[in-house]
Amino acid sequence: MIEGARTVLVVDDDFDIRDSLHDVLCDEGFGVQLAADGLEALAILSRDPRPCVILLDWMMPRCDGRAFLAAREKDPGLAGIPVIVLSALSGLDDEARKHAVADYLTKPVDLDVLIDSIVRHCLACD
Repeated sequence: MIEGARTVLVVDDDFDIRDSLHDVLCDEGFGVQLAADGLEALAILSRDPRPCVILLDWMMPRCDGRAFLAAREKDPGLAGIPVIVLSALSGLDDEARKHAVADYLTKPVDLDVLIDSIVRHCLACD
């Protein structure tokens, strides 16, 4: 799969989704960081090594996907990290483009498509 330590930050308020993505990504050879909302993700990003990709749920309490992306855009150190939005909502294409997200996938996510997107965006960051 990918050589070296590649870490993905999974931001989703649903424990089962976080847990499932953690298992799938670990099986694919990725390191995984987990956050239950955008505020927790921003805290992780302020102290830990930067991930190669962020998987971001759109609808979350406290700090949703839109608020997280707005905060990310204000921080030059975070703005370059590719974000893949995962959402049960359809029709977020315009919103995703507005925030220059790397990819937008509708839940339930096809895992092969997700892994391909993660690999593509991780490699682009080298």
